[in-house]
Amino acid sequence: METASVLKHLREARHLTQEELADRVHVTRQAVSRWEQGETQPSTDTLRLLSREFNVSVNTLLGSPRTLICQCCGMPLTEDGMISREKDGSFNEDYCTWCYTGSAFVYPTKDSLLDFLVANIPDPEGLPEAERRRRYDGYLSQLKHWKT
Repeated sequence: METASVLKHLREARHLTQEELADRVHVTRQAVSRWEQGETQPSTDTLRLLSREFNVSVNTLLGSPRTLICQCCGMPLTEDGMISREKDGSFNEDYCTWCYTGSAFVYPTKDSLLDFLVANIPDPEGLPEAERRRRYDGYLSQLKHWKT
């Protein structure tokens, strides 16, 4: 879905008129109409307001143009329910709910996350723990949160 379709679908699903939505996000009814016609896109600040209004991520509002990856553990974030939130309720699209909650990281160090991964991820290859840890560390080191 494109942004125009997503916005119209979300607005109609909540039984809002274009004018009601415009009032809630501080724009004109014409602006909402232009978004829904695909003539223009909401600004970054307005996308954040729409995200809160509809309780969906900005990525969802944009028609899910990119696959989000948790920048702590590397898990694909395929649904809004997997995306972490800040204390104010806004989405933090960089992290999953299991790595970042209440505006704080669950794993204070990469070693603490590696300990969790080695203990909990199945190992069908039967690799030694040190090798599994080395592989996970190599992958995690490429993520924004752990880059050195």
